[in-house]
Amino acid sequence: MRLTKSTDIALRIAMRLAVTADTEDTAPTTREVADAVGVPYTHAAKVVSRLQHLGVVEARRGRGGGLTLTAAGRTGSVGRLVRELEGAGDVVGCEDEPPCPLRAACRLRGALRDAQEAFFAALDPLTVEELTGPPTGPVLLSLSTRPGG
Repeated sequence: MRLTKSTDIALRIAMRLAVTADTEDTAPTTREVADAVGVPYTHAAKVVSRLQHLGVVEARRGRGGGLTLTAAGRTGSVGRLVRELEGAGDVVGCEDEPPCPLRAACRLRGALRDAQEAFFAALDPLTVEELTGPPTGPVLLSLSTRPGG
């Protein structure tokens, strides 16, 4: 199974924000986080909006503003987050155009759905906070785009 680019970016942003909260005086901007995790600003802005909607990230505008990871974002299940970000779609496009001629009697579709759920279930016990422990946390901190960071 392969995650969408948006989910990959969302996880990187959440992980970066998890370590940022403990080390920086001011919350980073979307642009700073995008630069730090190596993604275009426009993609990061869309992902941050989605994370905000899911209650994972809080964004404040203006002086003293920036992005922070919420408590739910820090300690919530990575599996739940990935499920939310990926949506309920099938692994394969049985209903795409043209639709698969086997869709009415296919056993593969159910097996792939079970495999997808097993993938998510493997992520269920993990939290973003756990993902940012050593050696990952120090690497995430080294990605700072701020002078001296």
